[in-house]
Amino acid sequence: MTAKIWTHSADSHLLEPKDLWHQFLPRAQAERMPRIEQINDDEERVHVDGKSFVRPLPKIMKVKGSTGLTIAELSHRPPGSRDIHARLADLNQEGVWAEVMFQSIGLWCGLIDDPELIRAAARAENEWLATEIQAVAPDRLVPAALMPLVDVDAAVAELYHAAEVGLHLVNMTTGHPRAAKDYNDDSWEPLWAAAEETGLVVAFHIGTDGGDQASMFRGPGGAVLNYVQAGMGGQYAAMKLVASGALERHPRMRVLVAEGGASWVPFIGDRMNEAYRQHSMFVRPQLARPPKDYLYEQVYASFQHDETAPAALWAMGYRNVMFGTDYPHLEGTFGHTQETLHGLFDDMTPEVRHRITRGAFEELFPHVSAPPA
Repeated sequence: MTAKIWTHSADSHLLEPKDLWHQFLPRAQAERMPRIEQINDDEERVHVDGKSFVRPLPKIMKVKGSTGLTIAELSHRPPGSRDIHARLADLNQEGVWAEVMFQSIGLWCGLIDDPELIRAAARAENEWLATEIQAVAPDRLVPAALMPLVDVDAAVAELYHAAEVGLHLVNMTTGHPRAAKDYNDDSWEPLWAAAEETGLVVAFHIGTDGGDQASMFRGPGGAVLNYVQAGMGGQYAAMKLVASGALERHPRMRVLVAEGGASWVPFIGDRMNEAYRQHSMFVRPQLARPPKDYLYEQVYASFQHDETAPAALWAMGYRNVMFGTDYPHLEGTFGHTQETLHGLFDDMTPEVRHRITRGAFEELFPHVSAPPA
């Protein structure tokens, strides 16, 4: 490694204060919001609005990283995981300038069925994100708005509210939303129109399909199978928006699929094109152009370690590839971001490296400032 490679991150997470919901919701509502209870050294229970499920805790090996800290200390609870000012110091150390920030425990809000509860929580949290998180470094921090997806009208209202308070993207669940219809239904048309009007990016973070998706597979290889399965929800979300014609009707709408890799986009595009070409008699609606065109132009995808992701750009022509650190999660690059970047890009052309580390991000979020020279 030689010079520091500065990058933006299209995927990271904030660890919310443990009393976050009690800060701005009545106690009766706050206690129904997502919370995690550790059962033992191996398992934890997630509680959401009267529902609960158990999931395994990661087994973190005590391996020394290049900084001298263990991988456990670096990737599970780094210094800035909750302290926003310490976070900026972490980012500077890692060579990360601007970053998209998704919730952590808040990702489970997609399981809330009560319209009143999720509307109140989304409105309050988005104002908190704008004033307590984004305002600390508005040219660097890009938190994702929480969305009430039990009702399309409520989602539209909250998207406009997120725009009013200055947020730049909204976070949607990858699985079937709590509303009655899925994303390929025309009932979601007002939301896509509002996203196009305001310029807010529509984000789908993988693994937000619902609690049962985390453990679909059992037995030998289950952990690997479940990990791969978790990434597929983002692919389906993007396909729904293409196949239903939503992206065609809203050519200025932009979609981010976070943490799901990037090399799936050319493959999925080819498969969708084949369906339109070979099975056109079954296809409704008909699109003006091949489906792959809409994927390539309006869908952006982030990865962190995938060796094949840069090739989606330089070998397969997909330009909307974005790097993400997944800070501070276990799968992320904290503590070895520079090593990861050099491993990925030292043999790439400057044009490819710039597009993936900065260009696509700055295209989605033109308000961010440039990294240090």
